Amino acid sequence: LAAPHPALCPGQAFTELQAKVMDTQQKVKLADLQIEQLTKTKKHAHLTDTEVMMLVDETRMYEGVGRMFILQPKGVIHNQLLEKQRIAEEKIKELEQKKSYLERSVKEAEDNIREMLMARRAQ
Repeated sequence: LAAPHPALCPGQAFTELQAKVMDTQQKVKLADLQIEQLTKTKKHAHLTDTEVMMLVDETRMYEGVGRMFILQPKGVIHNQLLEKQRIAEEKIKELEQKKSYLERSVKEAEDNIREMLMARRAQ
């Protein structure tokens, strides 16, 4: 979050900073929800893969595609589940980096708000 534009009056700058803090905090909450959902997806794929790998290779397995099911070899299902876990992990890492940046932005904006309040009191 950038510091407010110097041409703004103190009241406008303060209001703008507060709005940015609230908006950024909402983005942090959204990132948390997305991370939670991806973690569940990753765990589900892992548990499913664990069960699939315990089955004999000749077990008939089907992949759900829309409203139908396609017969697939065990190896294909295993690879799809591993890929699903990998993609979820990558997205989780990206979201955690974004969340970290947003949290730093919130802290900086809150510090700016504190400085503005202290400057007002000093006047």
